[in-house]
Amino acid sequence: MEAGSQDRNLPASERKLNKARADGQVSRSEDLAHLAVLGTGALALLLLAPILFEQLRQGMVRQLVFDASSVQSVGYMLTRLGDATGVGIVGCTVFAAIVLSAAIFAAVASGGWVASLQPLMPDFSRINPFVGIGNLFSRRKMVSTGKMLLLTTLLFSVAGIFLSHGLVGIASTLVQPSNAAIAQLVQWITNGIGLMLLVLLLAALVDVPLQSFLHRGEMKMSFQEVKDEGKETNGNPQTRARMRQKQRELSQRASVSKVPKADFVVMNPTHFAVAIRYDEKTMQAPQVISKGADLLAMRIRDIAKSHNIPVLQSPMLARALYANAELDQDIPSALYTAVAQVLAYVYRLRAALRGEGAMPGAVPQPLIPLELDPLSRAGAGIANAAGAAA
Repeated sequence: MEAGSQDRNLPASERKLNKARADGQVSRSEDLAHLAVLGTGALALLLLAPILFEQLRQGMVRQLVFDASSVQSVGYMLTRLGDATGVGIVGCTVFAAIVLSAAIFAAVASGGWVASLQPLMPDFSRINPFVGIGNLFSRRKMVSTGKMLLLTTLLFSVAGIFLSHGLVGIASTLVQPSNAAIAQLVQWITNGIGLMLLVLLLAALVDVPLQSFLHRGEMKMSFQEVKDEGKETNGNPQTRARMRQKQRELSQRASVSKVPKADFVVMNPTHFAVAIRYDEKTMQAPQVISKGADLLAMRIRDIAKSHNIPVLQSPMLARALYANAELDQDIPSALYTAVAQVLAYVYRLRAALRGEGAMPGAVPQPLIPLELDPLSRAGAGIANAAGAAA
């Protein structure tokens, strides 16, 4: 049973995914990064190469112009060399900035932005040879190796077909004028790069969801991990139950001050006491404004008697109200009839005390659904257990 509970077959919780993201563990697609870098680099070359070549051509023309003043000036040639170098540095910097921006955009697009230094922290487990050998045969490594072999085979196949169909055209450039030959060569290279980028695009379309699937697979949790995380997040269930019980007890003690507002108190006869109030103008149904057990029940009884509030003995009703009704909330609908019978008795009793009618008889003992009476439920459970044992 314990071994089965440790199987990581449950989806990762949002808390674990957020923690992994904080540690720098997110889904990243290498193929998308390759596509972004190579595609953006190729496009940048196509756009920037003519401008850079023109600048270099003009610089070369200036370098090859000599006159008496340039020959006599010792530092003039160094100035020209510095200008040419500056043009090259600017061009390389712009190209590097474009490619770097594309790489960052691809990383953010596949896994989102992660501001974490955790991946840069030293981890000595990475130099453990046994861990390294184990990682070589992990599911991610096997999938990555198979994907790389497939992609390499596809790239070589496309390159072979492209070269076999283009060699004749390239050979013909030897007999063409220089401008036409260069234009044809540039077109041939551009078509080759386009085919390569198309293959990388297809690979990226597969790799992005694949990496997300693998990442969520690595983040899967066992049943025990889910339980432990629930305890860390919400606290121990037993502790929470004790806290709720303590809160209920404090609430019940605080509710004693509301007893003087009650219409009547029903008891069982000493273990439970429940104070009921009903105002037909402001309430849709009677409400429990105070309840308690044992010593607290005795205190509710004494306060009620000191304020001339009727204290009635109805054990089943008292138990049902104590167990099923919440403070300052409408009583359960299943108890409407029972409470209405007691309320009618209280109204007749008050009328008799004012001299407006005869004294009512015995306190009514209304029928309570067995499922609402804790004592009846306990008895039924014991009977069922005895029957099963027999």
